[in-house]
Amino acid sequence: MKRLLKLRRILKRKKPDFLRQEWFRFPRLGKKWRRPKGRHSKLRKHVKNKGYLPKPGYGSPVSVRGLHPSGLEEVRVFNPQEVKNLNPKTQAVRIASSVGMKKRIEIMKIANELGIRVLNPVKLENKGE
Repeated sequence: MKRLLKLRRILKRKKPDFLRQEWFRFPRLGKKWRRPKGRHSKLRKHVKNKGYLPKPGYGSPVSVRGLHPSGLEEVRVFNPQEVKNLNPKTQAVRIASSVGMKKRIEIMKIANELGIRVLNPVKLENKGE
C-alpha cells in the first residue's frame, strides 16, 4: 500500500497538465479540460507540440485510486452520528463545508474519542469551552 502511494505521488509529478484547446487565446474558456471534437483539431489528431490528451496510462494504481495521500479513504460527514459508523484504520473524516461550528466541534470530539483522523480539523481553543 505504501509503495503504491509513493508510486502514485511520483506518477502525478510526471503527469502533464491537461489544458483545454486554445485556453491561452480565449480567457473565457478557462483552463478546465474539454475533449477536442473539431474536424480539423490538431490536438485531437495528436499533432506534436499541441498539448496532451488524457489517456488510461496516466492513471494511478487501482488499489490506491481516490485515497487521501495518508492512505486513508475520505468520508464526508454531515452530523456526529455518521462518525460512529467509521473504521479508524481505513477511513478518515472530512467535515462537510455546510456544517456549522457547533456540530463541527461535536464531530471533532467524537472523532478524537474513537481515534478517527479528521482531515479538516477545527482548532478547539476558545470555541465554546
